[in-house]
Amino acid sequence: METKDVPVKGRLTRLMGTWDVRAYTMIGALLFIWLLFGMLDSTFLTSRNLSNLFTQMSVISILAIGMVLVIVAGHIDLSVGSVVGFTGGLSAILSTWLGFPIWVVVLGTLAAGACIGFVQGWLVAYRAVPAFIVTLGGMMVFRGALMGVTNSTTISISDPAYVLLGDAYFTRGFSLIMVVLVTGAIIWSTMRRRRSRRKYGFEVMPVGVDALKIIFYSALILAFVLTMNNYKGVPLPIGFVILSALVFSFIAHKTSFGRHIYAIGGNPEAAALSGINIKSRTMMVFLLNGLLASIAALLLTSRLTSATISAGQMYELDAIAACVIGGTSLMGGTGTILGALIGSLVMASLDNGMSLMGVESFWQYIVKGSILVLAVWLDISSRKRKVAK
Repeated sequence: METKDVPVKGRLTRLMGTWDVRAYTMIGALLFIWLLFGMLDSTFLTSRNLSNLFTQMSVISILAIGMVLVIVAGHIDLSVGSVVGFTGGLSAILSTWLGFPIWVVVLGTLAAGACIGFVQGWLVAYRAVPAFIVTLGGMMVFRGALMGVTNSTTISISDPAYVLLGDAYFTRGFSLIMVVLVTGAIIWSTMRRRRSRRKYGFEVMPVGVDALKIIFYSALILAFVLTMNNYKGVPLPIGFVILSALVFSFIAHKTSFGRHIYAIGGNPEAAALSGINIKSRTMMVFLLNGLLASIAALLLTSRLTSATISAGQMYELDAIAACVIGGTSLMGGTGTILGALIGSLVMASLDNGMSLMGVESFWQYIVKGSILVLAVWLDISSRKRKVAK
C-alpha cells in the first residue's frame, strides 16, 4: 500500500494539537530558568557549573526514572529517599568497615535495593496494603535502619574505585566518538520508522522535516558534549543516567511489560479483563524502583565520599516533583522517561541557580513546592479539558 508524504503545515498542525500544555510549560520553564540565572549570575552558564549541575541532577534523575513507572502504574513511593540513604550506608559498611572489593559492594547494594523493592511491592500487590502506607512506613523504617547500622555516624569512603563512580569523567575523545555513534543511531532510527510507517500505510512526515529533527538533536548532543569537554569531560554519573533512561524507555515502550504498566494505570479493570497479571506487574515495578534507588545510592555515596544519616532526605519529593513537572500524571497511565529527565533538570537548575545567588534555603523550598502545585494543577486542568471534549 502506497502512501504520500503529508503536507508540512497540515501535519505539524495536527502534531501541535496533540501536544500537552505541560510540554510547552516544561520546556519554556527550563529555558526561562537558564536565561534568568544566566543573566543574574555570570557563572551559571559556564562549563564548570553546568558540569556540576548535570552531576547533581544524576541522582534525582535515576530516582525519577523508577518513579515514573510507579506513578504510571497508579501508585506512589515515598520511601526512595530513605532507601537511598540505607543502601548507601550498607555500601559504605561493605567497602570501609568490611573491606570488600568494589564489585562485591556494587552487587550487594543492588541486591539490597531489589529486595527492598520486592518486599514493598509484595505488600502492595499481594496483601493489598495501599502503596502510600507501605512506602510511608518504609520511609521511616529505612531511615531508622540507617541510623542503626551506621551507629548514627558518618562512614567515609576510602576505596579509589568506589570514589570514581561519582567523580570520574569520560575522556574527550571517547565523548566525541559517542556523539558520532548517537547521531548514527538517530539517523538509523528515523529511517527505520519512516520505512515502517510506509510499509503499513501510515502518514509520513516530509523528508526535510525529519532531516531538520536529526540536525537539531545532533547539534544539541554535540553542544552538550563540547560544553562538558570544555571543563573535564562528560561526567560518568550522566553516563549512568543515559544508560538507565535508554533501558527503561525501551522497557516502557517496546515490551509487553511496559504496555501492561500503562494499561494498569489507565484502567485497572480493563487491564484485568484483558488477562494482565496486575499483581506480578505491580510487584515488579516496585522491585525495579528499589533497584534504581540503590544505583542512585552508589552514585550519591561515591560523589560525597561518605555515607551519612541524612543522605537522601527529601529525595522522594524531588523525584515525584521531577516526574510531575515532566508530564507524568498522578492519576496514572501517563508519563515518559524523557519528561522525567527534563523535570529533573528543571529541579536541579532551580537548586543550582538559587544556591549560586545565595538564596536562603526556605525560599528554595517555597519555589519548588509552588512549581509542583502548578504542575499538578496543569495536569488536572488538562484532563478536564480532554473529558469535556
